[in-house]
Amino acid sequence: MRALLSVSDKTGIVEFAQALHDLGVKLISTGGTAKLLADKGLPVTEVAEVTNFPEMLDGRVKTLHPKVHGGLLARRELPEHMAALKEHDIDTIDLLVVNLYPFEATVAKEGCTLADAIENIDIGGPAMVRSAAKNWKDVGVVTDAGQYEAVIAELKTAGKLSDKLRFALSVAAFNRIAQYDGAISDYLSSVTFEEEKLSETYVPARSLFPGQSNGQFLKVQDLRYGENSHQQAALYRDLYPAPGALVTGVQLQGKELSYNNIADADAAWECVKSFDAPACVIVKHANPCGVAVGKDAHESYAKAFQTDPTSAFGGIIAFNRTVDKAAAEAVVKQFVEVLMAPDFTAEALEIFKPKVNVRLMKIEMPKGGASAWEQGRNAMDAKRVGSGLLLQTADNHELALADLKVVTVKQPTQEELQDLLFAWKVAKYVKSNAIVFCKNGMTMGVGAGQMSRLDSARIASIKAEAAKLSLEGTVVASDAFFPFRDGLDVVVDAGATCVAQPGGSMRDQEVIDAANERGVAMVFTGVRHFRH
Repeated sequence: MRALLSVSDKTGIVEFAQALHDLGVKLISTGGTAKLLADKGLPVTEVAEVTNFPEMLDGRVKTLHPKVHGGLLARRELPEHMAALKEHDIDTIDLLVVNLYPFEATVAKEGCTLADAIENIDIGGPAMVRSAAKNWKDVGVVTDAGQYEAVIAELKTAGKLSDKLRFALSVAAFNRIAQYDGAISDYLSSVTFEEEKLSETYVPARSLFPGQSNGQFLKVQDLRYGENSHQQAALYRDLYPAPGALVTGVQLQGKELSYNNIADADAAWECVKSFDAPACVIVKHANPCGVAVGKDAHESYAKAFQTDPTSAFGGIIAFNRTVDKAAAEAVVKQFVEVLMAPDFTAEALEIFKPKVNVRLMKIEMPKGGASAWEQGRNAMDAKRVGSGLLLQTADNHELALADLKVVTVKQPTQEELQDLLFAWKVAKYVKSNAIVFCKNGMTMGVGAGQMSRLDSARIASIKAEAAKLSLEGTVVASDAFFPFRDGLDVVVDAGATCVAQPGGSMRDQEVIDAANERGVAMVFTGVRHFRH
């Protein structure tokens, strides 16, 4: 049995090669890999000895040769193939171990030059991988160090690789090539080419939206059904998921998550991550129905639950702090579909253990940083339309106190300003048209998803009344501007004393005049948060 090893990432390759050698496998290798193995005392034949042709062009040409590809592609069961190998003195290659030049890591670096990007496009590696993967019945192809253990285990027990493993390795290999080519396409078709600037140090400008979009997602699991029982569904994750993203979570107990569970859980988790103080978010049908901050998980939950106890029934709950005994004892009293938190104490887990259908999800909070990825957020959002795809940068805008522009005679109090920032943060995660009443770090009424902003305002008031919450002295966030004064009048009639809205309407002055007439404060944020 002969194995050809040619890896860019040399993690674990020496140990893997040693295990192959101990099993009697003849080792062939290239360049730096061959040198490393030889330095470790392993008997290895250079590819140049096999091909009788030296590596050339700084290693660009070394494996693109009939004695390599013939050894990979020849079908052992076809006499004519084996006769051709014998005629041309070509030996079969039974195992190929290749990982590719680090193109993705290279272009992800700040200040990556076009020259560096191009130099890290692998040619010979993908060609060999395709040859071996195509001939999977005879050749095993290893493209990731995580596969080493399974390969050695089968060789030790059976002396060869099973059809099942070889086919799985082939599929993984073609997937890797597709990912690699997609990354190259994404990068090159995003480059703004400026011929007059070409040099070895040229760092090209890049468009956020490449000429071709190549999604790279790995299937996490099949789901029981989709949004409705007659639909089929599966969950996929980014090839490199952001730390603290929903798909990085671990389910600790409960039945399998459904399509709707996942969609609602994402809405809750994205919202709760946005708060620095201990927070709880309760979501129903993709909309927050209760959000609050408190001194700990228990207090934030107690406040959030008050907003809309009816909608909270069967909802999704997310915390940005560890769920302890006190919080668990409060939550377990209601029917909850999914409960998410960075962690659960042992006491909390015991409390939920009898509730076998409650899905508990442990998700690490992102460490934070300058980029969306470091903050655990999507950099891009996508929406499927008829035979098309809408792509946009994700709505990661964070409103600061300094961004607020007071446009009325009455000035907001410091308490109102803090509640406005809280309300605005919640409104960002409520389906448009969104109206959110808040007070003391707690939602008091939420109106969502209506065709009319006026109706959303009325619904928020109705829900507050149903929950027996007074809206006197509340602040209100509107995710987009009030086109007429009527919406403002509704929230003021309900008890609001301060309102935040983006501004930008042709009738802004009419609404400002109405606010002054009603004696309330109003601030403009300068940015809207439509969420469809």
